[in-house]
Amino acid sequence: MTHPLMTRPENASQHATAGPYSPVLEVDARHLVVLSGQVAVNPDGTVIGDEVGEQTVATLRNCANQLATAGCSLADVFKVNVYLADLGDWHRFNAVYEEAMPKPLPVRTAVQAVLLPGFLVEIEMWAVKAKD
Repeated sequence: MTHPLMTRPENASQHATAGPYSPVLEVDARHLVVLSGQVAVNPDGTVIGDEVGEQTVATLRNCANQLATAGCSLADVFKVNVYLADLGDWHRFNAVYEEAMPKPLPVRTAVQAVLLPGFLVEIEMWAVKAKD
């Protein structure tokens, strides 16, 4: 299924070892929704999970919940910034991420970063909201 406000250019290509992301997307950006960095945290402030797979599931759930407040879903996301406490978790993160994110996969940046204590992953998202 394609998103009416996002398209991957026909000739876009990426290298064989690329992860689950699009190298480029064209976006009709008249209705942007931007999420600040989300982490695996319960409403009471407790950290969810102690390994990157669990934290990725919880973080993506928090992202989806925030997007829903603006009338969006993960399908509306066109840009993702991922911050991993350890790039050694790259493959475990990608396995969860690829299962959760609909196509076309968003463009993405991933870096290793010092995160707040207890967190292994933080995700920031940009989405485009279809007109009502």
